[in-house]
Amino acid sequence: MHFWLMKSEPAVFAFTDLKQRPTRTEPWSGVRNYQARNFMRAMTVGDLALFYHSSCPQPGVAGIMRVSRAAYPDPTAWDAASEAFDPKSTKARPLWDMVDVTWHADFQTLVPLEALRADPALANLLVLRRGNRLSVTPVTTTEFQRICTLGDATVATARAW
Repeated sequence: MHFWLMKSEPAVFAFTDLKQRPTRTEPWSGVRNYQARNFMRAMTVGDLALFYHSSCPQPGVAGIMRVSRAAYPDPTAWDAASEAFDPKSTKARPLWDMVDVTWHADFQTLVPLEALRADPALANLLVLRRGNRLSVTPVTTTEFQRICTLGDATVATARAW
């Protein structure tokens, strides 16, 4: 099992939106960065990801989701009406992939960006690196567990490790 951090702007799609979906599942579409896409291609069903709220008054990690479908072509790249449209991507030669994610567990408290920065155990967390704008990044098992501890994750969450 691998661990990830995936960012979304809560005004676009929030962790609560994922939890309110009928099956608590949503395609993670619209990623248009090759490195982030490649990270999604490396995901396997069952991997866990931290849901990070970005570009908002209080950025931070809100909870945990599980990868419920491995990478497959992202159809928003072919939709001219979509903000994620890419005319270079075709159904015959798709450039962009997405994964499906499913709500896994809430955090009792949001883990704010300031707390992530202040924790020495998270000094190498990719999302904290200057200039990093990737929406999908890997995290180590130790980083994942530490962030879950900071968020007061439930016992059910601990069983997933």
